[in-house]
Amino acid sequence: MTAPLRLSREAILAFRRRVQALDERLPAGPRSLQRAAWAGLQDSVPRSALHSLHARVAGVRPDSWEDPALVQVWGPRHAAYVVPADAHAAFTLARMPDSGRLPARARAIADRAAKHLHGGRQTADVVARSVGIGNDIRYASLTGTILIRWAGARQPVIWAVQTPRGTSAGALQELVRRYLHVYGPSSMESFVRWGGLDARRAAVAFSALGEELLAARTPLGDAWLLAADAATIPSTAADTETARLLPSGDPYYLLWNADRALLVPDRKRRAVLWTTRVWPGALLLGGEIVGTWRRSKVSVTISPWRRLHQDELRRVEDEAATLPIPDTSGPIVVRWER
Repeated sequence: MTAPLRLSREAILAFRRRVQALDERLPAGPRSLQRAAWAGLQDSVPRSALHSLHARVAGVRPDSWEDPALVQVWGPRHAAYVVPADAHAAFTLARMPDSGRLPARARAIADRAAKHLHGGRQTADVVARSVGIGNDIRYASLTGTILIRWAGARQPVIWAVQTPRGTSAGALQELVRRYLHVYGPSSMESFVRWGGLDARRAAVAFSALGEELLAARTPLGDAWLLAADAATIPSTAADTETARLLPSGDPYYLLWNADRALLVPDRKRRAVLWTTRVWPGALLLGGEIVGTWRRSKVSVTISPWRRLHQDELRRVEDEAATLPIPDTSGPIVVRWER
């Protein structure tokens, strides 16, 4: 049996930043957008997925989240997600239980919705009322046959697509691969929490991947990573001066429990970043989370946790100036909150 790969906090965070293109942006284009959304980009806070794309891909515009390379779905924990268009089954069908009443119920809801839509598009509340579904309309997403477009206000528009090829078990295995590539090394328990999934099904999926997975020993204990990723994990963290404004729910800090302590060791700072309500954005600077930020139209308020040097202030302000903000005019104004 191969001994677990021992990884330091610095090596883990450097690997995650690299695979998430947070140290150096990907070139503009559809393939880069799909790579940036490899494990999904949460979009429950209006246009947070757009800002996650901006942090990872060059040339992102206010409408880049609508690129044909991407689609929107009700994904993990039924939250709105922007995901690769050719892999939406991994974020929808993967979550379909393999027993109980829910599979039949979800398919019945999806069938009724598709019949009502008749190839067209309507808002989710109109469809739900018309076929007597109510809030259960989101269960239709488990079939992989319902896509959404939510612009951040009012109800999302929904439409029906063909049933994805493959099984829910196969889709779940693909979701594990995507999760571990972006969030790895990580535990099965963290995967279950992230996806709002059944622990038994997750255990079966992890087991089915077999030699695709490699055991790792981290400061938090035992974890898994993709064997194909092991050779790309740096032995030491390279210096970086990059500044990024990560939005609420960004994959880099969409974490719970002890995983948060690995990213932000200071308990008091964790309470500021992961609040009980809507999370603020995270300021990533020099490879560490060093503050939070919030935006109101063209006003960006940044609250650093330490004193920033003049060149650091400049890098952060330069980054803020490039934020793609839809439906606004005028330059972005940065306000520093001490």
